[in-house]
Amino acid sequence: MASKEPDHEHREDEDAAPAEEEDTGAQIAPIIKLEEVAVSTGEENEDPILDLKSKLYRFDKEGNQWKERGAGTVKLLKHKETGKVRLVMRQSKTLKICANHLVLPTMTVQEHAGNDKSCLWHASDYADGELKDELFCIRFASVENCKTFMQMFQEVAESQKPKEENKDASAAAGLLEKLSVDEKKTEDKAGEEKKETEATEKADTEKKDGEAASST
Repeated sequence: MASKEPDHEHREDEDAAPAEEEDTGAQIAPIIKLEEVAVSTGEENEDPILDLKSKLYRFDKEGNQWKERGAGTVKLLKHKETGKVRLVMRQSKTLKICANHLVLPTMTVQEHAGNDKSCLWHASDYADGELKDELFCIRFASVENCKTFMQMFQEVAESQKPKEENKDASAAAGLLEKLSVDEKKTEDKAGEEKKETEATEKADTEKKDGEAASST
């Protein structure tokens, strides 16, 4: 009569763990040796003055619709020598540039109607290797970040006005101030001359009245 008991010895043999491979101590050199390569981002001579996570869109005129350019970090970078500021944004995963343009004094940024976390601006962008007039829309995770971006963008645009314009504005202000001072001096002088004339006329009148009285 056959036994119904499982064959433990047989199963134990099958379940036994394979023996560990013996370490021979041999060392195998890698086939290809990789050397560390310094990667230039083009931002080495610039200082970041703004760095915020966001999502960027551009308006497609042909399709009459907004198209996403990428999600990543938008930066405002100020050149250490020239003082010029450019806006740069790269996609977070691929690091592909999706916006790259100077912030010019003629630029303005405004809120996106109906969304207080987004704003719009026009720029001549160079992200694709050639200048293109683009209408950008950028969206942030919070209203505070959007306001920070807009404020910094406008401050940078104002600061980029040519020094000649600022100098001319200062000269014009100085000229206006000088004219105001000169006008005041002229008015004061005219007032004094008027008082002197009135005093002289009064003295002459009193003298004539006195002579008339004495003659009678």
